[in-house]
Amino acid sequence: AHLRQVAGAIEDGLDIRGYYHWSLIDNFEWIKGFWPRFGLFHVNYETFERTERPSAQVYRTIVNKHGAKKPQLDWLTEP
Repeated sequence: AHLRQVAGAIEDGLDIRGYYHWSLIDNFEWIKGFWPRFGLFHVNYETFERTERPSAQVYRTIVNKHGAKKPQLDWLTEP
């Protein structure tokens, strides 16, 4: 749903330069502990095994279809 909103903003002419998913893996939230789980990869907190979620597959398909540009890091080497 978030990426649909980004696509709509691009269609409306907004200069969208990137999108970052909130979390690659499930993590600890200070208020709620290890819940909710919203990473692209599920973490089993007993074994620490990481399992790809369907959302990661959808995200990969979108990036592969629409491309992803290499980040511009020139500013890191400027004096």
